[in-house]
Amino acid sequence: MTTIVVIGKVTPEEAKSVIEKHFGPWKVTGTKPETLLLPVPASRPSVTAVPNKSRIQDKVTLAETLGLNRSDPDYYALELGNHVLGGAFYATRLYRDLREENGLVYYVSSSFEMSQTRGLYAVSYACDPPNVTKARAIVERNLKQMQTTLVTPDELQQAKALLLREIPLSESSIESIAHGLIRRTDLDLPLNEPTLAAHRYLRLTAEQVRGAYMKWVRPSDLVQLTEGPTSK
Repeated sequence: MTTIVVIGKVTPEEAKSVIEKHFGPWKVTGTKPETLLLPVPASRPSVTAVPNKSRIQDKVTLAETLGLNRSDPDYYALELGNHVLGGAFYATRLYRDLREENGLVYYVSSSFEMSQTRGLYAVSYACDPPNVTKARAIVERNLKQMQTTLVTPDELQQAKALLLREIPLSESSIESIAHGLIRRTDLDLPLNEPTLAAHRYLRLTAEQVRGAYMKWVRPSDLVQLTEGPTSK
């Protein structure tokens, strides 16, 4: 269950020779262990408060499990939509609605986390305790809007530009290239997945983004975890 990535001015033959020298004697014994987490059911709404008197603001996470994994084609439409909502701080809807226009939060971010067997969507923000519920209402409103209204052509173009820019930046060092290859191996994705993803993002339409959010995201099922000075 070992994956070795070799990067540098070396031929495949040279790399294979060195790897076989040091790891060739390894022998497989026993049954291969199951390392993938089992799928989980859709989460249901709940609210949990973790009192922390050392904090001045409340740190809030809104999250839910999703019914898809990293290999689902809808992942790309969800990720593109996330770059309209919260994938880039100053240029997204959540930042404008929560901070710029209403002054409710100090920061806000959103992300999809996918594995071979599970999916998770999460929104995080920090705010004064009286603003927790107000901010959550705006998050839910934005998610529902993604399901009912098409993103604008300008938003779609900007989100695509942000995602395409992230692809080369994610491989800006030898270490990041190696981690990317290992990560794709762990997720059972093609090693050239970033190139394939770029083509997918370019072809996506506003209708596909809306359809993915309608299919997978459940605004009313968000689990809320609040850490801060209040315990309500």
